[in-house]
Parts: sequence; structure tokens; C-alpha cells
Amino acid sequence: MPDKTMSFAKKDHVATIKLNRANVNQEFAQELAEACDRINADEDIYVVVITGSGKVFCAGGEGDITPACRPAKAIAAVEKPVIAAINGDAFGPGLEIALSCDIRIASAKARFALPQVAKGQIPADGGTQRLPRIVGRGKALEMLMTAAAITAAEALEIGLVGKVVPADALSAEAQKLAETVAAKGPLALRYLKEAVLKGMDMTLEQGLRLEADLYLLLHTTSDRTEGIKSYLEKRTPKYKGK
Repeated sequence: MPDKTMSFAKKDHVATIKLNRANVNQEFAQELAEACDRINADEDIYVVVITGSGKVFCAGGEGDITPACRPAKAIAAVEKPVIAAINGDAFGPGLEIALSCDIRIASAKARFALPQVAKGQIPADGGTQRLPRIVGRGKALEMLMTAAAITAAEALEIGLVGKVVPADALSAEAQKLAETVAAKGPLALRYLKEAVLKGMDMTLEQGLRLEADLYLLLHTTSDRTEGIKSYLEKRTPKYKGK
């Protein structure tokens, strides 16, 4: 894929997207959407890591972006686990991108903000919906209404990120985490993500039914057979995503 606004690499079932722009624009949004489509179509990719290439993760937006091509929306549509390795400031659309990922780890130097209200605007790529689901309504409203930035330590305290590491250790930590996740059954990972994310918008009864349906669906796969067989034989499983 082109690497004008981002670069793309794949190794050992882990795809890495490195953002090369500090600000989101239409070209950036389009290329990221195309990358997400390719990831969904590639059965050899089990886990995705998204990070920045410079001193920021993604710090803002430039110009109007069509509603049909929103970066965070594209990432949220990825069926596989997505890890955000937040290497620097994640502001505005950049934080919305991070919020759409499944796991977030951050450099100790990173800062976080949704400052759109200071410009008389509101977030338009999921910020008003995903932030309160992650950190709670009160803290989300405080961040949104004050437009203030918080530190990585504060982000860890409120649950916005799951781990904070020194800046020079972030890349290795993200890779280690991705490899740990990628070693699991790829179909089980996808169904697990579907059960959690869809279940949050359902009643408990509906969510339990979805979980049961996906569990039974896994019984028809070769990966489940391989998982049981490898456990009994005391060896590392060799999953194929089938």
C-alpha cells in the first residue's frame, strides 16, 4: 500500500501501521480506511499495532473529512485485535483513533485531549461516545468540556490507557504484547472481540446468547480442534485461522 501518510508492515501475523502525519486530513483518512480493509481481508494477520512515526501519535485535524471516511470508524471496523502504541500527543482526531483501538499503551511522554470545544466544535469521529464508555461519564465530560490535556500518568489512573512505559521502551513493549495476543487462536480472538463490543450495546440476556452462539460456532473450526490437541500433547498450538 502507499506510504504517503502512513507505512504498513507485516511480520509473524502482526500488522503494524505507523502514522507519518501529525494531523488527520482526507488523504490520511482514505489511506487508513484502505489499510483497514486490507487487514480484514488478510487471514494471515491476527493482530494490528497502530503507532506514530515522530514525536506525536496524532495531534489534530486539517480540513473537512467526509463522514463516510472517518479514521476512527475505519479502525473500529477491524475485526481483529488492535493495539494503540501511543508514542506522543494524541489530540482531537488522534485521541479518537486511539479510543477506537482495543488495547492502549502509552509512552510516559504522551498527552491526551479532545480540545474541539475550544474551537466551537465537538468531536465527530466517536469521541463523545467512546470516551465515556472507557473512562466513565463524569471524567469524559470533564475532558470534553474543559478541552484540557491530561498526562500519561493521569490517563493510566482513569483507565484511558492500560499501561505506561518509558518512551524508548514503547515499541518493544507493543511488539511483545502483539506477539502474546497473536499466539492465541485467531478465530477465537475475533469472536471474543465481537462478543465484548456487540454485547456492550445489548441487554445481559442478549449478550449471553451472543456469547453462547459464538462459542458453539468455534466448535466447528479446525483451530478449536488444534487447541485441544496441542494442549493434550503439551505443545505450542499451530493455528491457521480456519
